[in-house]
Order: sequence, then C-alpha cells, then structure tokens
Amino acid sequence: MPINFNDERNKFTYTGRTADESWTKAILSLDNPNGLRVADVGCGGGIYSRAWLALGAREVVGVDSSPNMISAAAENCSDLSSVSFQVGDATSTGLTESSVDVVFQRALIHHLTDIRPCLEEAIRILKPGGKVIIQDRTPDDIALPGSSEHIRGYFFECFPRLLKIESGRRRTDEAVLSELPTVGFEHAESMTVWETRKVYPSKDELFEDIRQRKGRSILHELSGSEIESLITLIDERVYASGEIVEKDQWTIWHATKPR
Repeated sequence: MPINFNDERNKFTYTGRTADESWTKAILSLDNPNGLRVADVGCGGGIYSRAWLALGAREVVGVDSSPNMISAAAENCSDLSSVSFQVGDATSTGLTESSVDVVFQRALIHHLTDIRPCLEEAIRILKPGGKVIIQDRTPDDIALPGSSEHIRGYFFECFPRLLKIESGRRRTDEAVLSELPTVGFEHAESMTVWETRKVYPSKDELFEDIRQRKGRSILHELSGSEIESLITLIDERVYASGEIVEKDQWTIWHATKPR
C-alpha cells in the first residue's frame, strides 16, 4: 500500500541524512541562493530546507501537507533560526503572494495527479523574476538498471510490478516542460543529475534502511517477506565489502516568473 505520511511510524523516514555536494553543485549552476527567501514545498523532514540555508539563503519556509512531517522537520532543524515550517498544501501553501525568491519542489510532483494547480501556486507566491525549481524522476530516470551505486534499479528487477506503479506516477521531461508556460512561467529548461543519496559504511546499514523503507515511498508497496527477498537479491548483485555510495538520477526543471 502507498506510504501514509501521517503514520507516526513514518515520522522520521525523510530525515537522518544530509544533501550531498552533487546536489549543491547542481543548484548553484542554476542560481546563487545567497540572501534569498526560499519556499521548500513538500519539505518532508527538512533535509533540503537545511541545505538551502547552507547555500546562503536568508530564510527558508518549509511547507508540507503532513503535520507529522512538519513536526519531524522542526525537530531536525531545531538548531537553525532562519527556517520555519508550516502545514500547507502544494496547491495552497498559505504563503503570501509574491513573497519568495525561489520555490523548490523535490520529490513532490509524482504524488500529484495534476501538477497545474501546484505550478499556479508556485507562480503566485514567487516574486517577479523568481524561480521555480522542480526535482523529480522521469520514466527514463527510473528505468535505469541496478548497479552497485544505483540500488533503486534492483527494486524493479526484483519486483517488476513496482516499475508499473512507479511509471504510472512519473511524468516525462517534455510533459513538465510543456506545462510550465501554461501558468505563466518563461525560460523553462531541464537537466539531469546523479545525486549521491547516502554513503553506507557497509551493506548492513543499507539493508537496515531498506527494511525500514527509509526515504523510499515505493517500498511501502512491499510486504515484509518481499523486502527480505529484495535484500537477498541486492546482496547477490552488489559485490562490496566496504562502503556503498548510493546514487540516483534525477531530472531538475527550472523556470522563471516574468518581471
């Protein structure tokens, strides 16, 4: 069954790691966040809210529809004074019109049946000249085979039905690019990036993350016994006695609100 973000057991599923330098480089290639006000929409546990502040953002407002996630994000970022979190929907954030310089949406749009209302809200809260940055996976991204770095590919090798589920909720690069101008954005472009998700000291730590389904909503479609079958397959495929550097390919779309 799909992940329940409001289940207390899933409260910290999107915390416990930091954004990697590979992500930082990708974002800096698009804009200089120094001094900007950023809305992290669909912020989950606040991993990327912290990352935006580290890049120099003046203030970050994290928005998520799950009170559970907002609580986790607030705990995760309790040491930071320039970040706040509030419950809100991607289509109704509760933020003031023309109040932010950047709207960041990571791993959000695949949870939405229609992205246009979400984009309309993004352009509403952006200042003129502000930028929307969307990070998600396309069908091409998820179809990449498994490897010692691309662990996610083994999910679909082991359970092909997951690929059908995953493909059904992913949009093509072209679909997102064509949607952005319909709500008023201009200069829409996209790029792909391999982001290091996490470095595990050994397989054991990776397997424990998989058992906990940590940060992997698709694994909530599997039973406990199926999770163990997946771990067995990965153990057979990945020949590593030391650390494992897990990476995923993402597509990043960006566009600008006219001045």
